[in-house]
Amino acid sequence: MQAEAGLRARVGAFIESAPIQRLIITLILINAAILGLATSPALMEKTGPWLMYADRIILGIFVVEILLKLYAQGLSFFRRPWNVFDFLVITIALIPTTGPLAVLRVLRVLRLVSMVPKLRFIVEALLKAIPGILSIFALLILLFYVFAVIATGLFGQAYPDWFGHLGRAMYTLFQVMTLESWSMGISRPVMETFPWAWLFFVPFILIATFTMLNLFIAIIVNTMQSMQEEQQKFEHEAIGEVVHAENAQLHEDLKALRQEIASLRQEISQLRRED
Repeated sequence: MQAEAGLRARVGAFIESAPIQRLIITLILINAAILGLATSPALMEKTGPWLMYADRIILGIFVVEILLKLYAQGLSFFRRPWNVFDFLVITIALIPTTGPLAVLRVLRVLRLVSMVPKLRFIVEALLKAIPGILSIFALLILLFYVFAVIATGLFGQAYPDWFGHLGRAMYTLFQVMTLESWSMGISRPVMETFPWAWLFFVPFILIATFTMLNLFIAIIVNTMQSMQEEQQKFEHEAIGEVVHAENAQLHEDLKALRQEIASLRQEISQLRRED
């Protein structure tokens, strides 16, 4: 049992070592290049079999990596979300697919996110920021609804294709929010009929585009900063625990040394008395 545990520990240390991690990252990048080259009909005619052969070899290496991790970590492998992500990506890649479903092979490139700590940190921050993002999204929907009702009442009869009903008005306002031809394509034609229409479009753009975008960025940046502070706090606590343990051990060693010195003094004093 101990021998198997030791073997698992060695396998885990091997698969998590820096050279192996760099090798896997390199293979992911090579695989991404192969999948990109496979989209060219001209290249597929010349080197198609070689590209597919290289793709299968890399996929085989990925499978071996996952199996080694499963052996080393056991069921605890599935406790880490990123391990589950890698497992699902490789499992999907093993499913025989043809036609449009063959594009699912490109999901293997997403493993780069789980392998690079900085990319992983960004994704974790985005996921942690979802509650705040949903709040802003709800506010944005409310803003769209209010402005769409106003636009339908003001411009619906004159421009039914853009503001004829609530759905069209919200779609048009979404186009305005993205700044896609909002000036020459929508606002200026409307202003030819309603010269004061800029009083509607300009505030909407300022609120929906610039303010909301800045709020999205602020929430994500704040979440990343909070995560970084938590990580630093955890590292400081870990260092503090190590220092505390070392200090405690040092005190024990000093105590033992003092006891030895005291016993030596007693022995020396006894020897002097005997002399």
